[in-house]
Amino acid sequence: MASTEFLVAGLGNPGPKYAGTPHNAGFDVVDRLAATAGCRLRKRLWFRAAAVSARIEGINVCLMQPLTYMNRSGYAVASWVRYYRLPIERMLVVVDDIDRPLGTMRLRGGGGSGGHKGLRSIIEQLGSDAFPRLRIGVGRDRDGGDVVRHVLTPFSCRENACFQKALDAATQAVGCLLKEGLAAAMNRFNGVVVATEESHGEDSPALDFGQTAQ
Repeated sequence: MASTEFLVAGLGNPGPKYAGTPHNAGFDVVDRLAATAGCRLRKRLWFRAAAVSARIEGINVCLMQPLTYMNRSGYAVASWVRYYRLPIERMLVVVDDIDRPLGTMRLRGGGGSGGHKGLRSIIEQLGSDAFPRLRIGVGRDRDGGDVVRHVLTPFSCRENACFQKALDAATQAVGCLLKEGLAAAMNRFNGVVVATEESHGEDSPALDFGQTAQ
C-alpha cells in the first residue's frame, strides 16, 4: 500500500448479517469514502482488516474496517498504527453512538470510550485515548428495548432515510478534518442536527478526491 499519512478506521461487524445496522455506521462511512475515491477495500489478513489507500484532500489516507468484530477492533487498528509508526493524532475512528440522537454527530480529539466496546478495545491496545473520534448518533430504542438488539437491527425506512443523510454528512466531516484540521471540523459539524426523520435537505458538496493507490 502507499505510504500512510492518515488513518480513518470505521468500526463495525463484518458479514452480511450486520450490514445496514446502526452498529456499522463506521463501516458505512468508510465505504462511502472509498466509493467516492473510486477504490475498493481488500482484506489485509496480517492486520485482520479490510483496507485501501486513497488520495483525499491531498493526503494519503488509509481507509480501514477492522474484521475482528466490534469488541476486538483495537487489534487491527493498533497493528496498523505500530507497523506504519503513525502518530495516533493522525488517525480518526468513526463509530456509532446510542447516546446521541439519530441525525447528529460529534467530533472529539480524545477522551474515554463512553461505554463503546470498539473504542474501549482501541484504547486498551494503544494504551492511550488521545486520538480523534467521530461519533454518529443512532439513538436508542424508543420503546426502551434492549440496546444490543437496537444497534444490530436495521432502522425502519423512515429512520434509515435520516441515518443515510447523517452518514453523508459524516463523510463530509471527515473531508473537512483532512483538509482544514480537527478544530475546523469540530466548529462546523459539532452541535448541528444534520438530518431528522422528516427532513429532505439538499445534496452535500463533493469532496476533493485525487488518484487512488490500491
